[in-house]
Order: sequence, then structure tokens, then C-alpha cells
Amino acid sequence: MPITDMLEKNARLYGREVALVELNPQMKETRRITWKDYSLIQQTEDRPYRHQITWNVFDEKANRVANMLLECGVVKGEKVGILMMNNLEWLPIYFGILKTGALAVPLNFRYSADEIEYCCDLADVSVLFFGPQFIGRIESVVEKLSRGRLLIYVGENCPTFAESYREMVQDCSSQPPLIPLTDDDDAAIYFSSGTTGFPKAILHKHRSLTQSAEMEQKHHGQTHDDVFLCIPPLYHTGAKMHWFGSLISGSRAVLLKGTSPDVILSAVSQERCTIVWLLVPWAQDILDALDRGEVSVNDYHLEQWRLMHIGAQPVPPSLIRHWKDYFPDHEYDTNYGLSESTGPGCVHLGIGHEDKIGAIGIPGYNWQVKIVDDDYHEVKQGQEGELCVRGPGVMECYYKNPEATAEVLPGDGWLRTGDVAIQDEDGYYFLVDRKKDVIVSGGENLYPVQIEDFLRTNPKINDVAVIGLPDPRLGEIAGAIIQLKEGMIATEDEMNEFCEALPRYKRPRKIIFAEVPRNATGKIEKPLLRKKYGAEKLVAREIQAQGEIAEDLRKEN
Repeated sequence: MPITDMLEKNARLYGREVALVELNPQMKETRRITWKDYSLIQQTEDRPYRHQITWNVFDEKANRVANMLLECGVVKGEKVGILMMNNLEWLPIYFGILKTGALAVPLNFRYSADEIEYCCDLADVSVLFFGPQFIGRIESVVEKLSRGRLLIYVGENCPTFAESYREMVQDCSSQPPLIPLTDDDDAAIYFSSGTTGFPKAILHKHRSLTQSAEMEQKHHGQTHDDVFLCIPPLYHTGAKMHWFGSLISGSRAVLLKGTSPDVILSAVSQERCTIVWLLVPWAQDILDALDRGEVSVNDYHLEQWRLMHIGAQPVPPSLIRHWKDYFPDHEYDTNYGLSESTGPGCVHLGIGHEDKIGAIGIPGYNWQVKIVDDDYHEVKQGQEGELCVRGPGVMECYYKNPEATAEVLPGDGWLRTGDVAIQDEDGYYFLVDRKKDVIVSGGENLYPVQIEDFLRTNPKINDVAVIGLPDPRLGEIAGAIIQLKEGMIATEDEMNEFCEALPRYKRPRKIIFAEVPRNATGKIEKPLLRKKYGAEKLVAREIQAQGEIAEDLRKEN
């Protein structure tokens, strides 16, 4: 069944119950809601930063978006972009697009103007919804971006180069459009992280979205009484696909703006959240704040919080062990996935398997997993190789990129993930590293994740990234970019001494104390670090060396 049917079912069964809450604790002024459609958004009197909508309103708003797009001439198979921060309009717009038979195309809110233009062109976007945070970026490329493309502004004070969402949607019918949809229809285009240049467009059918919803509910057992706290951006498959479990159960979700420990714990407490998905940095920040005594679990109502799960990157086992010190009764799960597999869950640890913390887990609901060598032959258990997954959530293709598609989809239904993994004797898969991130140093393969996991056990380290740095003798050496915890001081000698517990060949040869940059989904931006500390430095050294040689030759002559 298409994912839109689940929304309509919830409107029938739970119409007057709250579907979505938006929390923006940092908002200083009351946001006044004055126009027709938005009068359906309920504002909490004693908390002006809190707004909510019911399942009825959610579905009605999606219908209005769909009917507005149809009136604008959007037809089944067209692509409609969303460039917005998390808010109560995001998901109704997403579902409104799907209800027309068009494809939803969420865009990363960190994209530059050039990337926005590039992705809209690549995905053949004919309509773009955008929010107030993006006026400047849109305006800088509006001459090219608006050619044959409708720009719809979602917010107050519409710029002159766009159409007002408010004016366009408020008088549209709230009845569902009669557009037939099947699981085999194209549904959405998501974009890769773009670690090797501009992003690739990932095409998914409706069956991918339905699969992710069913899988999330199977994995985490959402009931109608659960409350899901959603912090990551909705443009990414991770946040939305985890929320899909709430969609199946018709349970409430909270969209939180803010990631500080007190903001997160206060939201869990006030909204009685039972399920929270965290990124590693946010979980670490909570633990650090608890350790320093800046927050206390006794100051919040947290007894209803049953599940904490993490994804988007390898999870240090030491973090989860420490988490259990403060929250011993929490269920825990970690989820592995990629946008090409409709986000998280194709491999997951599973609730109740804390004895296997450190593993990404076992095949998820309806998924198969195998590990292959460079010749695409399956390896024996215990041997390293590339992780491959197969299931109903595998992408259709990289849109308009058959060469890249052929590299990861050999044609047998399996998706090559590009991740190096190993399977233990109990059938659990452990992620070793990204294939392209492996450091070859003097003929030895070094896996940064293993070194990072070790360094994170140091109580002074808040975050760490290990990358390959150019070396004239070994080809590459391991360099550790270390971000210390607030108030901590450490020296390079101290870190080198700490690393003596590692085998000699795995020890970082270079220690750099600096901030570890992460993108909006929590992944370390290693291409940025390589550019800053690797290739650029090598080029500079080569130029300097060439200059010195030239100067020596000049003197000799």
C-alpha cells in the first residue's frame, strides 16, 4: 500500500488526536498565526514556542497541497523539491506531493546556491517549495533557477521572485485528489552525501517508503501510545524513515529545534517522549553534561523513555556502556543504512542484544546481507569484504546516471554499499570502514573506524576523526584530528603515549587538535578534513620543494 494510505487511515481512526508537535525553545517571540489555513495549527498558550496539528489537519493540509499542485498543472511523474527547515509544514507538503503522483525531492538545507541549482536541474524539479532561511541563496541563482520552474515560498513576507504558499493553498480543496497510486510508482528522489563531488540523485519507488515504515515498526514495536522525538533534518532519509514507524501506529511525534542536552532532556520530559533517535555527538554531549553535573536525570520526567537508538555513523561501544550507567533500563538499538537503501535499518542490532554492542547487527526486516571480495565473490565467515544488501528498499537507480548505477547495482538485486565489513561466528556484522576511507600505510591496511573507537575511550576526547595524510616514504600515514572535551587540556605526547596500547602499525603518526566537522546528519566530513590537512598540504609542500630546487639551480648557474 502506498505510504499516503497510512496517513489517510490515521485521519479516519485518530482524526482529533495530535499527530505532530513543533518545539522551538529558542524562539523569543510568539509566532502569531493569522491566516485561514494556519488557524488549524494549535498554539500552546503557556508555551508560545510549541505548536501542534491533529491527524485530520495533517491529512487536510496534504490534500490542499496536492490540489494546489494539480491546479498548477503538476502531473504524475513530475518532480517537486522541498528546501525547508523542520516545521509543521514539511511533512504535509511532502505527503501532498506524493498524493499527486509526483515525486518528492527533499534538498539538504546546507546546500550552497550552486548545489541547489545543480540538484534541481539534475532531478528535473519543476516546482520548488522553499522557506525563509533560503531567500538569499535562491535569489542569487533565481535567474537560472526560475526558468521553467515554479518557486513557492513558505513563510511570511513573500519575496517578489516567488509565489506565496499561503495565498496559493488557503482556498484549495481539502478533499483527497483521486490519483491512483501503486507500490511500483516512483515516489521520491533523495541525494547522496556528495563526498566525491556533487550529489547523486537516488530514485525510490513507493514500495521503498512502505518497506521502511513496516520495518521501523517491526524493529521498534511502536504502539499508538508511543511518542517519537525527531531532531535530525527531515530532508534526510534517517529522520523521516524512523518517523514512519509512528505513521504506522498513528502515534504522536515531536519535531524539536535544538540539540543541547537540556533542550533534548526537557523535550523528552515535557512531551513524555518514549523513543528518541540520537546522533553520536548529541548522545556524547548529554553524557558529558551529566558527567560535569550541568544537568541531572533527577530534574526531568524520564521514566517513560524506553528506547534510545543511534544511526548514521559507527557507534563507539564505550559510549553505549557509559549511557547505560545513567539509563540502565533503556532499550537500545543501532541502525545501519544508506540513502540508496531508503535510509536506516537494512542491518540493525535489534533490541535486547546489548552483548553485541559494536556490531551494526543482523539483516533487517525483509533484508538479506552478504560480504564479497573485489571480484564480487562471497567471502567466508570471518573474512573482510564489501557489504552488500538486498531487499524491497533498494533504490531503483541513480537518476540519469547509468554508469554510477552499474557500479553499485550489478543487476542481481544486490546493492554494493562501499562499506568494508566482517561477520562473526554468531552471524552479526561489524563495520570495519568505508572502502574509500581505508588508509594504506607501508602496505598495511588501516581502518580509521577502529582507531577512532579506541581514541574515544580516552576521557578527555569529545570527538575524533582519523584520515590518511600523504607521506613520501609510506604513501600514507594515519592522522588523528582530536576535539577535546570542554575545559580539557592534552598534549601530542600524551596522546601518543595513550596510543601505545594499539599495535604499532595502527598508531596515528600525526596528532592534530582541532574541531571535528560533521554534517547535518552527524557524519564526519572527512573530505573536508582531507582537503584541509591532506591534499592541500601535500601540494603546498611540492610547490615549496619545487621552488627550493629552482632556487638552488639558479644559484648554481
